[in-house]
Amino acid sequence: MSSRALIASRARMSSGIRAAGALAVAAALVLAVATPASAHDYLVSSNPEENSTITEVPESFSVTTDEALLDLSKDGSGFAIEVTDADGLFYGDGCVSIVDSTVSVGSSLGDAGDYRMLWQLVSADGHTVSGEVDFAWAPSTDAVTSPGSATAPDCGGQAVAAPPESSTAPVVRGDANLGDVLWIGGAIAVVLVAGAVALFVATRRRKA
Repeated sequence: MSSRALIASRARMSSGIRAAGALAVAAALVLAVATPASAHDYLVSSNPEENSTITEVPESFSVTTDEALLDLSKDGSGFAIEVTDADGLFYGDGCVSIVDSTVSVGSSLGDAGDYRMLWQLVSADGHTVSGEVDFAWAPSTDAVTSPGSATAPDCGGQAVAAPPESSTAPVVRGDANLGDVLWIGGAIAVVLVAGAVALFVATRRRKA
């Protein structure tokens, strides 16, 4: 092979490698952009609020996230809120209600003191997310208190489903996540195939 042909062959090989490198960078960028779309929901607010002191029993114990919650079963499966005092006694009725981005249960509280609210929900991406909220209870003179239970309330063994008009948002969000996965996978596949073709062409030219 003449020196001119060798130089040309090396130039084509170098171009193929650069093209493959550029495609690899493009694939990495696709993954970087796609990551936020599959992120878990995070807690926006709760009732009671973290480290707060309340003097009246709230209308409900609740947590609210940044996205509509995914309740595909329509019966609250995978969702729970449990409130306990320092002695480990349980409060609330355990009947879960899911409305858009908020999950809640009926509320009750006993003697004054420190309480903890444990929560679990199904994120918009289909993953289970959980956490806890600590708060203090300092009942006012006219506040209504209730005895605690040694066992967690189970709402008669069945959770309360969300109202039909508010339960559609999580389902749409779930479909949207499936669409994200499909187009991301397709984009990466196209990038990888293009890279393989570029390398193949560069190699064939080098042999020629």
